Amino acid sequence: MSTRILVVEDDPHILLGLEEVLQSDGFEVAVCNRGDQALAAVARQQPALIVLDVMLPGLSGYDICKQLRARKVTTPILMLTAKSQELDKVVGLDLGADDYVTKPFGVRELLARIHALLRRTAGEDAGKASAASAEPFTIGAATIDPRTYQVRRGKAVETLTAKEVKLLQYFHAHPGEALSRDRLLNEVWGYGYYGTTRTLDQVIVQLRKKLGDNGGEPKCLLTVHGVGYRLANG
Repeated sequence: MSTRILVVEDDPHILLGLEEVLQSDGFEVAVCNRGDQALAAVARQQPALIVLDVMLPGLSGYDICKQLRARKVTTPILMLTAKSQELDKVVGLDLGADDYVTKPFGVRELLARIHALLRRTAGEDAGKASAASAEPFTIGAATIDPRTYQVRRGKAVETLTAKEVKLLQYFHAHPGEALSRDRLLNEVWGYGYYGTTRTLDQVIVQLRKKLGDNGGEPKCLLTVHGVGYRLANG
């Protein structure tokens, strides 16, 4: 059975082009051209991946992403945006998107990111079984429980993605060591990942928030300029 992808895009030319490209690559494609119909389309189609435009009639891609994650829908989301500002990309990732492509984009880049997301999701699903037996650990004042995908700080509880858990586990296993961005991407996203190091940087921003480490000067996940990141000792 072919892997089903749902494309939510209101521009008819882009929608038709995406449908043809994905079908030629062997995917089964479902389409939706309105934001206010996207949630129902996801429930009906049960796609393996969602290609989601940001600017949509009825409901924005940001709102769709937020509502899907609030409903515990973990389907990977690749956002399409004509906006190049860094803030727009961070907003999408903060709301639960897995990756983004800025318009105009090349067909090869789009397909590479889709395949990378699908491989990553398959790896995360396989990793959940092993993570279920992992013991909780602490970073700063936060306790991370890989079995529940949660981080606790006092009474505050945040939900973590499988990718975030794996990244924190890797930091915890290498305290005090300066870890390059490429190394972290290879270890957590996999060697087949086609994204950029900016994706890692934006995930670090979100993790600092969840760890309560997002003040003016982080105390746990430290930036090593020109290299990557380091988990502070102690």
